[in-house]
Amino acid sequence: MYSVARWLRVGGLTCLYAVSGVAWRAESGPAAPTYRIAFKSFAPNNTDIFIADADGHHARALAPDPALDYNASFAPDGRWIIFTSHRSGPARIYRVALDGSGLEPLTDGSAFADQGVLSPDGKTLAFVSSRSGQADIWVLDLATHRSRNVTSHPAGDFRPAWSPDGRWIAFSSDRAPTRAACPNTTAPGPAPFVTPQYLGVYIVRPDGSSLRRISASTEIAGTPHWSPDGARVAFWAGDPDQVCGGGLIFGTGITQIASVDVKSGARDTLTVGAGLKVFPRWVGAARIAYETRDSVRFTDGGTLAGTFQAPDWSPDHRVMVFHRETDPRDDRDRPFQSWPSLDPRFALLRVPDASSFSPAGDRMVYMLTNFAGPIRNGTLVVANTDGSDRRAIYAGPLSQDMTGPAWSPLGGAIAFGSGGFFQRAQIQPAQLMMVAVDGSGLTSLTRDSTNAGMPSWSPDGKQVVFRRATGTMRNLYILDVATGAARKLETGSDFDTFPNWSPRGDWIAFTSRRDGDYEIYRIRPDGTNLERLTRSPGNDAHPSFSPDGEWIAFATARQGFKDEAVQLLLSATFQPYGEIAVMHADGSDVRILTDNSTEEGAPSWVPGRRSH
Repeated sequence: MYSVARWLRVGGLTCLYAVSGVAWRAESGPAAPTYRIAFKSFAPNNTDIFIADADGHHARALAPDPALDYNASFAPDGRWIIFTSHRSGPARIYRVALDGSGLEPLTDGSAFADQGVLSPDGKTLAFVSSRSGQADIWVLDLATHRSRNVTSHPAGDFRPAWSPDGRWIAFSSDRAPTRAACPNTTAPGPAPFVTPQYLGVYIVRPDGSSLRRISASTEIAGTPHWSPDGARVAFWAGDPDQVCGGGLIFGTGITQIASVDVKSGARDTLTVGAGLKVFPRWVGAARIAYETRDSVRFTDGGTLAGTFQAPDWSPDHRVMVFHRETDPRDDRDRPFQSWPSLDPRFALLRVPDASSFSPAGDRMVYMLTNFAGPIRNGTLVVANTDGSDRRAIYAGPLSQDMTGPAWSPLGGAIAFGSGGFFQRAQIQPAQLMMVAVDGSGLTSLTRDSTNAGMPSWSPDGKQVVFRRATGTMRNLYILDVATGAARKLETGSDFDTFPNWSPRGDWIAFTSRRDGDYEIYRIRPDGTNLERLTRSPGNDAHPSFSPDGEWIAFATARQGFKDEAVQLLLSATFQPYGEIAVMHADGSDVRILTDNSTEEGAPSWVPGRRSH
């Protein structure tokens, strides 16, 4: 991964901001959106910071806001709470007094900033930021507001923790992976889309010197925290085989809380038994609290039942701070939300799930996803683009999954995949289906035993390009809607997916794993002029042409992780990485639009928004 500069507008000025592999200049001053892009996010609907007694009782919201607030920690003097908030748009770090007064931002700009902790003297903030193009540990002098990159590494660095004397910062990092990629252990075919994260725990001087790893090279480990005397560091640790085996991808598996003497390397394992145990916090000279899926527990016994995410305690251990969801996602129909964009010409709209829009851009269709055991069952919902007037037009059988709906350019029909997708041990049959916008006239476009899905219409509404899976192969086919005849699109690969037809009719963009990871290609509908459009170390996928055919929106993981995956998995956030980006239709001028620790993906364009 590499970094070059890009420019962002902050406060009406043009300023410099670095990002991995792209460079662009935003216009000075306000700019009206030229395009509008809808996307799906795995972020919670809302989270707030809560303050409570040390045992979790008498919890109250601290400075609540409709935007996300999370990852709180106490200042060393116990008078302030440091936390991350999206209340001004991007993820920034704030501080607030325990009574809710004195709220102020500590970081600014549009780059992601999170996981902030103050030094023992209260003068320096250590935090995670993507301003260098990936997640690094930065320090900020609060008096001068000067910042410095401490770790400056192409990999991700997370969860900084100050030693009590202020001479060291412990952190976790995926800079030394123990595996290259996960094999496909659940179904035939190439490796899965999920990117593994292999973490280790390190310590470093605040000036970036004397870096060394203190966790074993044969384990994964994270979320370090220093003992009150500064002699030991506690962290969670586990078997790296669980990463690809699913235990740490799906939020299950086993980790233990360990403690290491920093000078001698002597190690103690403080917990036993099944289940995830993460986020250790010393709450006494020999007592450590840690987080599980449904409680906070202590190494000397005792449990706080309930949801206490990223808990921290005041220096006198009398007060507790944490975050939790205040708008739970049990109802998977997430809200429609405007979302901050790093380029003002591309407005962003968060929608409940994979979506497609009517030709006029006034209506949309999306999947309302229900999880029932291993089945990702879904319902097709048609609504106005602001989320009003929602109507379910088709509910699939409980035994079937559903994939990306596509609204016909002729306006009257919706194509989608229905059958055996996702969370399946083996590839199952699936058909392309078509239904009228009012829910009538359900028909099958394909009728064989293969797995057909991810449809996209030709501009004249007469053909559909889709992905067909058979055994280990994933190929693209073009279907004549009137006759049902299908022909293979010869791309030169047997693992292609997510096709999208340009509204000009001249190109089909798609995702392929022919060159080591998932990249975006385009090809003519007749199978000529194959071109590779992206070349990044992270997965690039879900291409979607703008209504005028000039741009392609896509999901990218080129910035890597911005937090320990296991922290987000505890809150049911699958695949905790990925941003929305755009590029010209020839692959040039890449612009990343989002910058968060959760996954954003499945972009689609809202027609009729371009200004002239």
